[in-house]
Amino acid sequence: MKLLIGDKNYSSWSMRPWLLLKHFGIPFEEVLIHLNESGTTSAILAHAPTGPGKVPCLIGEDGSAIWDSLAIAETLAERFPQHTLWPRDAAARSHARSVSAEMHSGFGDLRSNMWMNIRASFPGKNATPGALADIARIEALWSQCLATYGGPFLFGEFSIADAMYAPVVMRFNTWQPGLSETAAAYVRRVTALPAVKAWIDDALRETHTVPYQDECP
Repeated sequence: MKLLIGDKNYSSWSMRPWLLLKHFGIPFEEVLIHLNESGTTSAILAHAPTGPGKVPCLIGEDGSAIWDSLAIAETLAERFPQHTLWPRDAAARSHARSVSAEMHSGFGDLRSNMWMNIRASFPGKNATPGALADIARIEALWSQCLATYGGPFLFGEFSIADAMYAPVVMRFNTWQPGLSETAAAYVRRVTALPAVKAWIDDALRETHTVPYQDECP
């Protein structure tokens, strides 16, 4: 399989499926395509002509293209049932899907005001009322999951839900909003994961820059 991704410093959506593949040891070829360049879309379409020309995009062994981070995650869970990408328990699995879908479709103020830029540091900035409300909701979700399933990750072991929130962890590391100790400890645990650390290390080595946009593809 091939995974098309954008710059690791910026592309929060690319980070999610990449982490799943890396963490669970699923073999894949990484294809990094720089964002916001004149040839970005054409480079993506050269690999996945049936897709929308955005990253991430997973190219299967048969050449089929799966785009959108959550669609890729669901596909990986189906294809590799030996790995616990979703919780085994049905009730926990439904809860994890709801938490993940809320991340996928929500938190627009956080995305707009505290974009992902791993190489930057903006402590305390852009703490708008809307962003703070999003952060409060995220903290509530995390606290509920950690209390219900016992940690160390949202549903016990690392899962799709944690991958969906990993870019939020990157945002919190960059913007450093005030967090509860429960949330701050979860941020530290996610940041220390080997797959997350590998993504961060690669992002720090990148030199390509893109103009700010509220959410890189």
